[in-house]
Amino acid sequence: MSTSPYMACQRESIFSPTRSIEAAMGIISGISVTPLLLLLSGLCFQFCTATDTITSTQFIKDPETMVSNGSLFKMGFFSPGNSTKRYFGIWYNSTSLFSVIWIANRENPLNDSSGIVMVSEDGNLLVLNDQKEIFWSSNVSNAALNSSAQLLDSGNLVLQDKNSGRITWQSFQHPSHAFLQKMELSENMKTGEKQGLTSWKSPSDPSVGSFSTGIDPSDIPEIFVWNGSRPFWRSGPWNGQTLIGVPDMNYLNGFHIVNDKEGNVSITFQYAYASILWYYVLSPQGTIVEIYSDDGMKNWEITWQSRKTECDIYGKCGAFGICNAKNSPICSCLRGYEPRNIEEWSRGNWTGGCVRKTPLQCEKINGSMEEAEADGFIRLTTVKVPDFAEWSLALEDACKEFCLKNCSCIAYAYYTGIGCMSWSRNLTDVQKFSSNGADLYIRVPYSELDKSRDMKVTVTVTVIIGTIFVAVFIYFSRRWITKQRAKNKKRKEMLSSDRGDVHLNVSDANILGDKMNQVKLEELPLVDFGKLVTATNNFDEANKLGQGGFGSVYRGRLPEGQEIAVKRLSRASAQGQEEFMNEVVVISKLQHRNLVRLLGCCIEGDEKMLIYEYMPKKSLDALLFDRLRQETLDWKKRFSIIEGIGRGLLYLHRDSRLRIIHRDLKASNILLDANLNPKISDFGMARIFGGNQDQANTIRVVGTYGYMSPEYAMEGRFSEKSDVFSFGVLLLEIVSGRRNNSFYHDEQSLSLLGYAWKLWNEHNIEALIDGSISEACFQDEILRCIHVGLLCVQELAKDRPSISTVVSMLCSEIARLPTPKKPAFTERQISKDTESSGQSQNNCSVDKASITIIQAQ
Repeated sequence: MSTSPYMACQRESIFSPTRSIEAAMGIISGISVTPLLLLLSGLCFQFCTATDTITSTQFIKDPETMVSNGSLFKMGFFSPGNSTKRYFGIWYNSTSLFSVIWIANRENPLNDSSGIVMVSEDGNLLVLNDQKEIFWSSNVSNAALNSSAQLLDSGNLVLQDKNSGRITWQSFQHPSHAFLQKMELSENMKTGEKQGLTSWKSPSDPSVGSFSTGIDPSDIPEIFVWNGSRPFWRSGPWNGQTLIGVPDMNYLNGFHIVNDKEGNVSITFQYAYASILWYYVLSPQGTIVEIYSDDGMKNWEITWQSRKTECDIYGKCGAFGICNAKNSPICSCLRGYEPRNIEEWSRGNWTGGCVRKTPLQCEKINGSMEEAEADGFIRLTTVKVPDFAEWSLALEDACKEFCLKNCSCIAYAYYTGIGCMSWSRNLTDVQKFSSNGADLYIRVPYSELDKSRDMKVTVTVTVIIGTIFVAVFIYFSRRWITKQRAKNKKRKEMLSSDRGDVHLNVSDANILGDKMNQVKLEELPLVDFGKLVTATNNFDEANKLGQGGFGSVYRGRLPEGQEIAVKRLSRASAQGQEEFMNEVVVISKLQHRNLVRLLGCCIEGDEKMLIYEYMPKKSLDALLFDRLRQETLDWKKRFSIIEGIGRGLLYLHRDSRLRIIHRDLKASNILLDANLNPKISDFGMARIFGGNQDQANTIRVVGTYGYMSPEYAMEGRFSEKSDVFSFGVLLLEIVSGRRNNSFYHDEQSLSLLGYAWKLWNEHNIEALIDGSISEACFQDEILRCIHVGLLCVQELAKDRPSISTVVSMLCSEIARLPTPKKPAFTERQISKDTESSGQSQNNCSVDKASITIIQAQ
C-alpha cells in the first residue's frame, strides 16, 4: 500500500491553526502581547482539539484521519492493495489487520492525495479535491444547514442536525461490502427497496463487483448471494434461531431475522459482550467471511465462511440432483431420478440435472386404482432443503397428508420453528450434510417403494427368527436377573447410607437414564416442559444468556410474572448428565443469600433443565473484565462482592447441613443480582464431604485452569483448601481487574499470581491495583485484600488459611497477617491450551477464558 492509513498525520489544511495564526498576526499587529496570546490560544483550542466529527470548518484532508470516541474505528483516505487511487472510507483502528468496512467514493476515486471530506453549506457530506470537484455526496434533500458528521464506536458515520440531533443520513443505511453489529440488511416486498452488501471487483478495486448479498423476503426468509441476477449461494430457511442450511455457522452473536408483517424483512446481529468484535465481509469471489477478535483487535480470526466446498455453490448438481462433498463424484441424482444427459453427467457437467425415471401415479390415491399402488415418500436425512419452498399452516402430522393429496406436490419437510414446507417446482440446491440439516420427504412412484418394502420383509423375517432364540435365553436367565437386581438394590441402599442419604434407591430409568444418579426428586418442584417453552418464547436466541459445556441458559418469565433463568442440558453434551443430577442434589439442600437459588427442575423425555432465580447483572466476569463496563465497579462494590463470596464459601464449608467443596469457583460462576450482590452458582462439579472427612482423591479432575489448586490439578487431591486457592485467585482478579490466565509481556510474568508475587517482592504491590480504583481512599483495605489473596494461593495447602480465617482477615478481625509464601504456578504457564495429563480432553467454555477438564475414569 503506497500510503498507509495508519500513519500518524499532522492536521494541516486551508483552515489549519498555522494559517489562521499568521492571518491573525497580520490583522492585529498593533495589539499588545497579552491579548495576542489569548487570541492565539483560543484559535489553537478551536483547531488543535482531537475530534471524531466533521463540520464545515473541521474537516479531513488527505492523509489525515479521525478516530471514533472509543478508538474502535478510524476514517480517512486510503489506497487498497496495489492501487494508487485514493478512497475515503472507514476501517477498524487495528494495527494487526487493515480491515475497511465502508467506502464513500468507491465508484469515483481520486487520482492523487488532494482529497478533502467536509460538510457543505447545504448540510451534505462531501468528498472533493483541492479544485472543489465533488467525487461523492451524501445527497440528502432534507439535510440541515447546521449539520455535522460523527464517526460512532459502532462504525456508523451519521450526518445530523447539530441543533436538534436529527439524523438525516448514516453509512449503516448505505452499506458497501461489510456487515457490522447493529447494522441492518433488509428488503421491502411492497416497495422493492433493498439494503444489502456488494462485493469489491478485486482486492485492489473496491468499486461494485459482480456479487451482492441480502435477504430474500419470502414466507420463509433466507440469505442469498447473487452473481449478477443469478443465485450463487443460499443459506437455507430461518427457523427463528438458526439458518438450517448453514449448520456450522456461529449463532451465539445474537442473530435476528424479523418480518414486520408489513412487507419489510430485516436481519441484524449483536454480540452480548462489547469487548468481543464480530463482523462479516462479502469477498470479491462471492464468499461471506466471518471475522472475529476477542483481544482488543490484536488478533483477528476467520471463524466461518459461506463457501468451503463445491457443494456450497447454488444448484451445483442441477434440478433433482444432490451434492455430497464427501462423495466422488460429488453429484448424484435423487432416488427415482436419472441424469438428463448421461454423457454430460459422466464428464462432470451436472448443470443439466436429473429427470424422473417413472412418471408418478398420484391419481391412484383418489380411488381409481388400488391403494397399494399409490405413490409414496422416501426420506432423506440431514440435508439442506431445496429452494422455492412453499409454506403452509399444516401441523407435522398433517403435512404429509397435505402433500399426498396434492398431485403437484413433489416433496415436503417439517421443521420446528418453521412448520410445513412443500415443493411443487424443481428440487434445486439440495446438499447432504454429515449432521444437522433437515429431513426431506420426496414423492416417488410405487415401484421405487417396492424395493424398500421387500427389504423390510427380509429384515422382519430375520428379526422374528432371531427373537425365538432370544426368548429362550430370556426365559432361563430371568431368575438370575432377579437375583442380581436384589443384590444391586441392597448395595445401593448401603451406598445411600454412606453418603448421608443424598442418593436414595429411587430409580426411574425411563426418566433419568441408566447412568443418572438416583435422587429424591419430590423435595424439589417439577416444572412442566410446556410452561418453560412458553416462558422462554420457545427458547428464542434473543433470550439466551450464555452457553457452556452443559448446554445453554435462557431467560424466561413465568405466567405469574417471575423472571427465571433456565439451564437446559444439551443432548449432544459430553459433559452434563452426572453434573446435572449432582447440582440438583447439592443446591436443593442449600439456602444462603450468597448462593444462587434453585427454584425447580424439569425432566421430560430427553429434556433435563434446572430453573434458577434470574440474575439481571449476569456474571462477575462480564463486568470485571470488560474494559468499558468495569469502571462501574468501584471499590465499595468490589469489596462487597468479595465479602459475599467469602460468606457463601464459609456457609458451604462450615455452616450448611452438607459440607460442600465447590471445585469450580471462578468469576463466570459468580452471578450478580440487581444490587450487585454476589451469588455462587454452578454446583455441577461440587462434592459432598462426610462429617470427619477433610480431603479426598479423584482420577477425574474437573474445574478451570488458572483457578485449580496445584495439588488438585497435578495429583487429584482436593479439600476445603482447594476452594480457598480459587477464592484467592478470584480476590486478586477483583482487585486488579485482570484475568489470571492473561499474559503480561510488559511485566515479564506468565500469570496474575506470578505478577503479584513479583510486585510483592519488589515492595511495589500498589502497581497491581486496577487503575479505576487506584485513587480510592481505601488503600489500606485494598492492600489487605491483596495480602489475603496471596495467603490463599500459597503453593502448599497446609500453608493456606481456612475460609473462616480468611473472612476474619478481610473484616480486620485479625490485625496482624502472616507473611505469604511463594504462590503456585509462578514459573510455568497454565493456560487454556495446556492439558492436565495425557488422558485429559478439553471442553471449552463460551467466554474463551476458561477450560473445563474431564478425565475418563
